[in-house]
Amino acid sequence: MIHSEESVAAELDRVAQRPPAGAAPPVLAAFTVEVAAGSPEEYAQRVRHVLTAALRLACTAEFDGADLPANDFPDWFTGVSARDGEATETFAGDGRAAYRNAGGGNAWSLQNWIYRFDPDNDSRGWEFWDVIPVGPSRVRVWVDSWGESFFGSLELLWLLYTAGGAHVEGPEVHPASAWASEVHGR
Repeated sequence: MIHSEESVAAELDRVAQRPPAGAAPPVLAAFTVEVAAGSPEEYAQRVRHVLTAALRLACTAEFDGADLPANDFPDWFTGVSARDGEATETFAGDGRAAYRNAGGGNAWSLQNWIYRFDPDNDSRGWEFWDVIPVGPSRVRVWVDSWGESFFGSLELLWLLYTAGGAHVEGPEVHPASAWASEVHGR
């Protein structure tokens, strides 16, 4: 799936601020995350921080095969994504192990992960929509998958686990009204 400059800019806006209910597509996909470290609100901030850095690069960088700047990524994410690197935060290292145990495969290198956000790369089958705390240790991460229930999302799972997720379920496709009711039910 190709992401346009406009769609990436809109995605970056949604990371910064929850979109209005009327802006949602007919269906969204949801991942439910059991948060192992910190509050659901802290977890959501970690996810948003990493996505902000990636999407800013997607809006401004030339994806020409060279290493892209990583200064805007938090240390915990760059550390856990370094080859044989040590996680600077326990939650990130535990998340890396949980990702592997869940069948995600090997750790992602930071540059390979960033390159999934190249607007011309068709392997990222989702766009961020929202992240909502839904319990004392759970969040729901909503993405636009263009109505698909099966889509490329290993890079998203890497982020969801290394941000402090102990277990991730999904994706599950729901009508956008399910997202809107979670937003307004809080």
